[in-house]
Parts: sequence; C-alpha cells; structure tokens
Amino acid sequence: MGSGTGRGAARKDATESYRERRCGHRKEHPPVWAAYGKLVRLFREQAGLTQSTLAHAIGYSLEQVASVEQGRRPAKDSFTKAAERVLSAGGALRVLQDDVDHAKLPQFFRDFALLEAEALSRFSYDPMVIPGLLQTEAYARALLEAHFPPMDEETIEHHLSARLARQSLLTRKNPPVVFVFILEEAALHREVGGPAVMKEQLRHLLTCTGMRNVEIQVMRTSQSVHNGVNGQMVLLETIDHRRFVGLESQGTVSVVSEEDDVSEFWLQYGMLRTQALNATESARLIEREAGRR
Repeated sequence: MGSGTGRGAARKDATESYRERRCGHRKEHPPVWAAYGKLVRLFREQAGLTQSTLAHAIGYSLEQVASVEQGRRPAKDSFTKAAERVLSAGGALRVLQDDVDHAKLPQFFRDFALLEAEALSRFSYDPMVIPGLLQTEAYARALLEAHFPPMDEETIEHHLSARLARQSLLTRKNPPVVFVFILEEAALHREVGGPAVMKEQLRHLLTCTGMRNVEIQVMRTSQSVHNGVNGQMVLLETIDHRRFVGLESQGTVSVVSEEDDVSEFWLQYGMLRTQALNATESARLIEREAGRR
C-alpha cells in the first residue's frame, strides 16, 4: 500500500512537471527577472525616484514597475530603453534584456533557442502551421489561446512576447542569418484566428519574401510522399560552423548533433527543396490565398 502511494505521488509529480514544461507554468519566476528587478530598484533609489515617479517618467503603470522590481514580470524592450534613459543605467539593464526575453520561452524550448541565437543559417520544414519566426502577433496569440490545457493570460503574454522577440533574428546584421522556410500548403489553408487574421498573416509572409536573407517555399499538397511527412525539422549551422537538427513534437524538442545523423537530415532537406515550389511560384500561391480572404 505504501509503495503504491509512492508510485502515485511520483506519477503526479511527473505529470505536473510535464505540464510545466509544456505550458510554461513555473512555481518560481526565473532568477534573471529578479536580478533585473533589483538593478532597476538600485538605479531608481540612486536617482532619488519613487516607483510612482519612475512609472510616470517611462510611461508605465505603478503596478508594472513594482512587478518588474519584484521579479514577478519580465521587462519588455521598451521598458528597458525608457528605464536606461531615465535612470542613466549605462547599459546595465540593456545587457540583461536578451536573458530576460529568453526566460519567457517555454522551458522545453530554451536550450534550442540558445543554439538558434548563434545561427549562421536556419532551414526549416513546417507541416502544420506558419513557423513562429514568421507569425504575426494576432496569429501567434490565436495559437497560444487554443492551447489545451488552457494557459493563463500571464503565461500567454510571456510566450507571445518571447516569440515576437525571437523574430529579431530575421533582421540581425552581425552576422546576418540566412533563412529557408518550407511550408506545407495546408498551413496556408488553416484559418488560425479567422479569415482576417489569416489574411494579415499571408500578407506578412509576402512581406518576408522581400527580405534578401529569407526564402519561403511551399510544398504542394499534390506532392504525394516526401521526407517531410515524418514531421517538422529545423536545421541550424552556427557561427562556428557546427550543425544541429531540432525536432519538435507535442511540446517536446529534441536536438540531433551526431555528425552522421545530421548529415542525413541535410540530405533530406535538400531533396525537400527540389520537391517544393520555388520562391517565385510560392509567393504567387501565397498571394492567391491572401486574395481569397
């Protein structure tokens, strides 16, 4: 009886841990949020300001400033820029912003996000939805709000903010990142958030195709069998020319780094590119889909 209770408790702990990894729920807020908050408080007190006067000076509410100082809420980039200016922080807050943003990501994705941040090239195949780096805010929010079990509003906002912050990779200049996105045609038809949200999303894809470092290809549904049917994949080459493959399924990311396995994925991806529509044909298809809404 005692051992049965122990197994039950273990199963409960494992289930709770799994939910926390998938949904991003945390019993404690990330330490970097607390460290950032302590710095804000230190600079504020040195400047002789109250929380209320700081809030007024940077255009945020008193509750928001208090939450940031207490490490209960992550600072957004706009908060950091304003606080740096008003508090003359000398870059001390700015240097923590990437870490603050990274801690907003779901726990299961954080390690891969660090590799992604070091990417020189990023090639992906996405069979179900538009990939996060190309999502509009409304599209991303609709996906997060559809999550089950439901996430609370604070968690949704954290994940949304982190997802949008990752998109700075698209415009990074030193060094720039080369992107190739292969999207399954079904992802263009799935009306995430409704017709208006999807029309905006498709128009955003067309805007992204105009970026010199971004190529978007569409895999037609009429293309019968191909290696992509085995699931989503992301191929990364880092600044120091290491190669990795990320595979995500049901809130779990696994990273492949063994050279022979990685090489096989690269060959598979090369074949996918030959089977998908080229960039010009893909843009025409996306434009037609946008025009239907």
